[in-house]
Amino acid sequence: MSRVHTMKASYAASVFINCPFDDQYRPMLFAAVFAILDCGYQPRCAQEVEDGGDVRIEKIRRIIEACKFGIHDISRTELSEGNALPRFNMPFELGIFLGARYFGQGDQAKKFTLIVDRERFRYQQFLSDIAGQDIQAHNDDPIVLIARVRNWLANATKRTTIPGAARVQARYRQFQADLPALCEEMALDQGDLLFNEYATVTSIWLRQADALTV
Repeated sequence: MSRVHTMKASYAASVFINCPFDDQYRPMLFAAVFAILDCGYQPRCAQEVEDGGDVRIEKIRRIIEACKFGIHDISRTELSEGNALPRFNMPFELGIFLGARYFGQGDQAKKFTLIVDRERFRYQQFLSDIAGQDIQAHNDDPIVLIARVRNWLANATKRTTIPGAARVQARYRQFQADLPALCEEMALDQGDLLFNEYATVTSIWLRQADALTV
């Protein structure tokens, strides 16, 4: 099976992840990264580059432009404790991605989108303009999200080499068990892994697991 493990992946192999970046959501983000890599694609997100001189929206625009696929989690609707206001970044970036598809030309018009929420129809209460699109529920469960990501990629690409959802989930559970030792070997703090570091550790583990099954 051909897998992609480089940040220089092609447009057709790149998956933009639009989601919360707080500690509470971290297990969900990392589960999505694992699923994307195990399916042979490259995860991309705004956390892959930290440049104080870069305008954030321009960075997001460039990443969206470079990705054929986009996963958008719109589940974070709670009001902030500090100012009692919601975070609108995820719906905003979803709008940019859909706009690129609807108004773009060539490859941009061929983008595929996965929209997820904790409950399938909850979005109707706060983002009804996307009614009619197939919103997938993940129930705040990383294992469920892995299946949603895997099945979406399999359907979107029609590839027959993508492993089944149960296999990806099983490999993720084994990876989670092996992760502390991997981080120790690489002198990394498991609790503070950066996006790129986690993707690298995952890629190494997947290569080793693939080598054992050949």
